[in-house]
Amino acid sequence: MTKEITKPHSFGIWGNTDKPKFWELLEPILKWAEQKKIIPFITTRIKNQLPNSFKYKVQLIESADDFQNIDFLLTLGGDGTMLSAARAVEYRKTPILGIHLGELGFLAKITTDVMFERLDMVADANYEIQKRMVLKGQIMNSENPSTFYALNDFVIDRGKSHRLITLRLKSNDRYVADYKADGLIIGTPTGSTAYALSAGGPIIMPKLKAMVVVPISPHTLNLRPIVLPDDQTLEITFPIDGNDGLAFAIDGQVNQYLDQNSKIIIKKAPYDINMIDYKDSNYFDNLQQKMGWGRRGN
Repeated sequence: MTKEITKPHSFGIWGNTDKPKFWELLEPILKWAEQKKIIPFITTRIKNQLPNSFKYKVQLIESADDFQNIDFLLTLGGDGTMLSAARAVEYRKTPILGIHLGELGFLAKITTDVMFERLDMVADANYEIQKRMVLKGQIMNSENPSTFYALNDFVIDRGKSHRLITLRLKSNDRYVADYKADGLIIGTPTGSTAYALSAGGPIIMPKLKAMVVVPISPHTLNLRPIVLPDDQTLEITFPIDGNDGLAFAIDGQVNQYLDQNSKIIIKKAPYDINMIDYKDSNYFDNLQQKMGWGRRGN
């Protein structure tokens, strides 16, 4: 169920505090909140770095359940900041709006020059909610199973090994292929414009419910990226001995190492991430501006 669109009474700030631009924008955003009579919440990480001269009254996000006390979450950084925020919010449905502070932001597509114009629209309930599919990944090995969630992708690669690896893929218990490659990317439509795209995968519009499987540098010409419906359960195993030390990455930010007997199960998560969007947004404009879509080379 999509969260009802109403005028917000509170919002949270989640940011990359290593960027000087974050600190330049924090006070103007809090001043905006004061003018709009919207209660701001900040993370403990931000609070612990505040200067002594800080004068604004704020509430704290001290645990993940505190996301249920806010009407939307404003992220200040890049796509990595949005991905970390999405992992923190998880199933709680708090809408996320990303402000882009870095060099390339595809998820965090709002630039600082139009930030307050877009925030005013949110304050007036003039926005939409776009649901983004999430993947659930489970590592089954000799230890207790581990479960992870990814908004962009899961990546299995060579890790500590210097050789090609062999990955066996099944979909709903049906054999798909053995991939002899540097690794395998399993991505969402959101993640189709991330690592999967640079590895030769297709662009999938975010509204579609699908998974993309993209081999990384496959040692063959006849294994291409494949798009699967979201009702599939994928199983990845390693049929060839000597594959210890492989790496499993979640949204490029969290890493786990695998052993030879590991089995990975990936399927659609039982929840989506809510992203704030606008009626005048154009996905193809974003592709053109951020990735040069459709431009001819010189």
